[in-house]
Amino acid sequence: MYSDKVLDHFANPRNVGVIEDADGMGEVGNPTCGDLMKITINVADDKTISDIKFQTLGCGAAIATSSVVTEMAMGLELDDALAITKQQIADELGGLPPEKLHCSVLAADGLADAIKDYRSKG
Repeated sequence: MYSDKVLDHFANPRNVGVIEDADGMGEVGNPTCGDLMKITINVADDKTISDIKFQTLGCGAAIATSSVVTEMAMGLELDDALAITKQQIADELGGLPPEKLHCSVLAADGLADAIKDYRSKG
């Protein structure tokens, strides 16, 4: 059902936690399944993501998509990070079952919300 990469990111999530005094924070949730995600970022002077952390309350797919999106976004310029799609997240994990694709939407939305929060302070 799940790829080895999904299982690895679920069992060994990367970049877990919260950045204190983060430059931007995004919080998203899915009321249908109950998944909640919080993504915090720090942005370097060259407008790249210099640090990123997540906290997720949800299923294995939600944790895996949160983890992998942090790896995908680290070091990217903000516009490039905003361009990460739900399909790219799912593909990076080797695919997700159709009923779990909404988790990649949450991860993309959480990252986008963190970037929008950073830009709103600007």
